[in-house]
Amino acid sequence: MTAWWQKIQFADPQWFYLLILLPVLAGWDLYRLGRKQPDLRLSQLRIFAGAGQSFRIYLMYALPVLRMLAMALLIMALARPQSSSSRQDVTIEGIDIVMALDVSTSMLAEDLKPNRLEAAKRVASDFTLGRPNDRIGLVIFSGEAFTQCPLTTDHRVLRELFGGVTTGLIDDGTAIGDGLATAVNRLKESTAISRVIILLTDGENNMGVLDPVSAAEIARVFGIRIYTIGVGTRGMAPYPFQTPFGRQYQNVEVKIDEALLEKVADMTGGMYFRATNNRTLESIYQEIDQMEKSRIDVTEFHKKYEEFYWPALLGLLLILLEFFTRNLFLRITP
Repeated sequence: MTAWWQKIQFADPQWFYLLILLPVLAGWDLYRLGRKQPDLRLSQLRIFAGAGQSFRIYLMYALPVLRMLAMALLIMALARPQSSSSRQDVTIEGIDIVMALDVSTSMLAEDLKPNRLEAAKRVASDFTLGRPNDRIGLVIFSGEAFTQCPLTTDHRVLRELFGGVTTGLIDDGTAIGDGLATAVNRLKESTAISRVIILLTDGENNMGVLDPVSAAEIARVFGIRIYTIGVGTRGMAPYPFQTPFGRQYQNVEVKIDEALLEKVADMTGGMYFRATNNRTLESIYQEIDQMEKSRIDVTEFHKKYEEFYWPALLGLLLILLEFFTRNLFLRITP
């Protein structure tokens, strides 16, 4: 009952101003009731000591109460109580995203912790957690490129495949053009509202069949936007080498073709970012996440139901009860 009452709204609440008259009418009824009682003077009342009061006395005083309740209910009916039901139709249009990840051996440099590849895998994997409505795929590339995971909404499987990505799976090198072309091939048939490639690399294009600019031109033809990320500190970075005496570190120069990555992004309406540490890499993915949002259309339906007949019916029943009580049980015969 409480939940039902909380859903009630009144179409004509101005009728409730009539409730102000009820205390006045109640006082007038009680005054008239007192004036109608006959007076009988007796010398003593001992003969009535054990008589008590008849239930008709209580009924007589209940009549004004019944009348006031009936009037209050009829006023409520005039205010037109209404209940409502609502429904929402939600249409979600996701984005198709392919992440192209460089897995060349240079990604083992430890200017990001624990190294560039592991940092990139962790941040990219976390990125998928905030996009449950999007299809996301994974392409890896070094000297050549292949699809590690096709577009999918099963992000749990995608994150498991991220965990299996290591260097040495394919020939070494940096074939940025082939990585882009493979990602484009995964997106070209997509009908999503937005199609995006996030390419992450730490080097210069030095292998592959297709050059990055040509791959970007193909992406532009298909309406695919490319975000490029150059990962690596500026200057020198510690790189691990295996020697007969165990792992040794040597500082190597960080060479990222930023001009190329920026051109590829600009050609397709994307952006180029430089990640020099773990924190900036995380902020880059957060920025891309904010720029590429799924579209959610919500259509609301409301329907109102008139509920005035309940208080009107109860009010009429109380009026009938008051009428029959006065004329049957409290009828006075002269």
